[in-house]
Formats: sequence, C-alpha cells, structure tokens
Amino acid sequence: MHVIDSIDLHKLLTEKGLQVTQDPHKNAIKIKCDAVIVGSGCGGGVAAATLASSGLKVVVLEKGSYFGPADYSPFEGPSMEKLYELGGSLPSIDGQFAILAGSTVGGGSAVNWSACIKTPESVLKEWTDECKIPVFGSNEYVSAMDIVCERIGVTEDCEEEGFQNQVLCKGCKNLGFDIEKVPRNSSSRHYCGSCGFGCRRGDKKGTDKTWLVDAVNNGTVILTACKAEKFMLERNTTMISTRKMKCTGVIATTLNKNITKKLQIEAKVTISACGALHTPLLMYSSGLKNPNIGRNLRLHPVLMSWGYFPDSDSDIEGKAVDGGIITSVHKVLGPNNNVQAIIETPSLGPGQYTALCPWVSGLDFKQRMLKFSRTAHLITIVKDRGSGEVHMGGRVTYRFDATDRENLQAGLRRSLRVLVAAGAVEVGTHRSDGQKLKCKGVSKEELEEFLDTVFSVGGPLFGGDKWMVHTTAHQMGSCKMGRNEKDGGVDENGESWEAEGLYVCDASVLPTAIGVNPMITVMSTAYCLSKRIAAKIQNL
Repeated sequence: MHVIDSIDLHKLLTEKGLQVTQDPHKNAIKIKCDAVIVGSGCGGGVAAATLASSGLKVVVLEKGSYFGPADYSPFEGPSMEKLYELGGSLPSIDGQFAILAGSTVGGGSAVNWSACIKTPESVLKEWTDECKIPVFGSNEYVSAMDIVCERIGVTEDCEEEGFQNQVLCKGCKNLGFDIEKVPRNSSSRHYCGSCGFGCRRGDKKGTDKTWLVDAVNNGTVILTACKAEKFMLERNTTMISTRKMKCTGVIATTLNKNITKKLQIEAKVTISACGALHTPLLMYSSGLKNPNIGRNLRLHPVLMSWGYFPDSDSDIEGKAVDGGIITSVHKVLGPNNNVQAIIETPSLGPGQYTALCPWVSGLDFKQRMLKFSRTAHLITIVKDRGSGEVHMGGRVTYRFDATDRENLQAGLRRSLRVLVAAGAVEVGTHRSDGQKLKCKGVSKEELEEFLDTVFSVGGPLFGGDKWMVHTTAHQMGSCKMGRNEKDGGVDENGESWEAEGLYVCDASVLPTAIGVNPMITVMSTAYCLSKRIAAKIQNL
C-alpha cells in the first residue's frame, strides 16, 4: 500500500475495512485486525493467504519495498542494495561466512534461484521420530507440499539448460555419476540467469506473484517500508493457558519520513515470519527469554569450485550468466549411501565474483575477469550438523562441526572432478593462495595429487596464509519447534512457549537443517501452521 502521510494512511486503512484510531498521548496510530504478520516471504506470504481465505482481517508488515518485473535492475549494485539485507554484505562476526538474505516483498522467494525440492523423506523421519514433531510425519504435511507446489506452478521440465548446468551434466555423465533434474516454480521455457536479482521476465512465481496476490484479493493489507520494533506483551490472565504472557499485537515504525507516528497493530494473533535472522531479534527486543531463541541457526555452508571453458575448446555453448540458475543437482553419497553433500550451480555476477576471487596479482585478477563469461562455478552444499547463533544487534556466530568440514571437502573435490571431466582447461577453488590446476596433459596421478591439497579451511581471521570465505545457502532453525520449552522456542503449532497468541511461521521453526533448497519446506510448514491458527481464531 502506497501512502504519503499519516492522514493518507488513516484514510486508506479505513477504506480497507480496518478500525483505525489516533492515540495522541503515545503519538501512535492504532490499527485493529484479526492477524498481523511480520514478513512477506515464503512463510509470511503463505500464512497471509491462508488466514485471509478463512475470512480474517490480515495486516502484513514488510520492511522492504515492492518491485514488479519492470522495476528490477539488470545490474548487481542496485539489485543487491534494494533486495538484500544490508545490501548483500552480511558477514559472520569472524568473517568466515558471507550471508545472503532477501529483504523485499516476497522475501527470499523473490530473489532465490527457483529450486522447488520437497522435504526429503529422511529429514521428515528425523523430525518426526527424533525431534518428536508429529506434523512432519502426517498426511496433512504431505498434502501441504502438493498444494504449495500447485499454487506456485512447479514444473520438472526444462527445455534448455544454461552453460553451468550443461557443464554439471556433462561432467557427471562422463564420470558415470547420477544427475537429477530440479523442479522450479517457473515455466519449462524459463531461461533467466538473473532471478537472484528479481525475475525481470515475471516467469518465476514467488509469494509476491502467488500467495500474496491471493491474500490481497481476500482483503489483506500489506504495509511496505514498515519495520516491526517489538511485540506487545501483557500478563496472561487466561486460566486455561500455561503461558505467562499474552501477545496483543506489534509496534512498528514506518520508513516513510512523512509519517512520524508509530503504528500499533492490535490483533488476536501475531505471527513472526521475518526469517531466521530477524525473528530472534524481534523476540529479544520484546523481552522473551526462551534459551532456544537465536540458537540452533543452520546455514547450509557452501564452498565453490570453478572451471574455465574457452569457446574454442568446448562444445558447451553459452555464458556463465545464461539460462536457469539451478536445473540439475548431483548428490555426493558417502558410506551407507548417505548424502554427504549436493552439488548445484549458482547465480554469480561479476561483482560477486570479484568479492570471492583471491588476490594473487593484478595480472592474475585481470585474466580471471577476462575469462569470467566462460568460467563455470559449482557449489557444494551440506546439511550442517554444526550450528550458529543470532545475537542481539544481528551479529551472527557459527561453530563448524568436523563432519561438516569433511562433507564439504568431499563435495568440493567431487565438483572439481566433474569440471575436469566436462572439459575444463583450468580448475580451482577460491582459496586465498589462488589454488588452481592447468588440466591439459594432466595425468590421473597429478589430478589426485592436486585434489589431495583441497580442504575446507578456516576464514581470514583463523590465521595462516591459506583461508577461504564460505558462503551460505539458507538460514533456518533459530526458533525451532520443540516438544517443550526446553527443546524449542515454539510448540508444534508454532506458538511461543512464553506468550499466548504469538506464533512463528518461517524457516526459524525448522528443527534442523534440511540439506536441500528449503522453499517448499518453509511454505508447507507455514501452510500447516496457519491452517491451525485460523481454526483456533475462529473458535475464540
């Protein structure tokens, strides 16, 4: 909703059927609704549509802005600044991780790489049997995944693969490795390599094109450039509840300089869906103390390999930025056929590439950039056992698990083999010493010797002259579901153990890492939780 000043906001909200009053003593605008949702991404969008379809008055707060296909920029700089948290420059405290998180209407679904992978059965079994969260072993959840995939138009077909995915497929085929197609929430003709900066073709169906449209069509109001400050909590006098506090809404500020009053949104239920990095911060600022808040943060750590394919020496056509970003995946299997890592292809613009490239010399850097358009990157992603923490102020720390490093190493070495098998004339990693290998005339023994030098090493502050910056694929788990308040920050219905009427519907609630792109999992979880929330409101 676009507004100019407080009077304009009051008028427009009233026209939408909301009860709006002024509180001059608190310099606030009071808005009453059935449900207020903080965040419009994979969780918030689904929750908004589900609650609104039940006839509830819903208000969504989004601190980012709305962009349509015509508004997206083809350039990295403006895109990162407008669409990502802190302009895409959010590091962990020790500099070991570079973290990307969407910050726009649609959240991560507006800038992700379209991969639509259902929650693996092994993960569902883990969450059901070990974590004791029954919903993940239910027909309700299976049905939710089907509903979600249908709404966002998931297809498994891809008419033409881009340069990097051709490299992945060819290398795996030549080595006899299995390769799987990745379903996407776009048409089979989708050939856009810039969806990480917003889909300018309008083909990708994120929440901004699907669930949020459904929500608005059912009367939902979305307030953009509006940042939640804290939940409104009071003593709970309900005799039937064991929760000491009750949440009555949220206090927010708008980034519109013409609106100086705070927004006080009063609601029957309040839902935090602002992601695994921001949900803990909102809970901290509200005075919630559950020890699981902010902890158990999983990041899906990533390391990249690269291979150079000159036009004259390769039958693979295209450029590095051409084609669908992720259309194929290779699973690296360990003992007992357990998945150690997955190998996919990333979206990587020239600016991002320069940030990852090690500095060896000016000439080396110039040569790397001249080769950029025909340099294929492969990413190794692991289902991390290690975990991190979101601290006050948004600082992030992370503790690596030894097994995660071993799995990253296995995946990184496998990806280099795939690049060599696909015909790369040169391969390497982004280690600080410029680690690389010229492939022409290299024997099997020499290749093995090179691969034996490839490790997952620490970040720039860990000491030594050989270090790597790890990127991260996704954030989850920082307010996980649990059987009781010792096990989690919320219960199996997504409700806070401390405050009645306060729910979480985003990746924060996931008990562990997933090991694959989590969009379908987050949406399906939000669908199940919001269905339960709607039923509870209607029974009040």
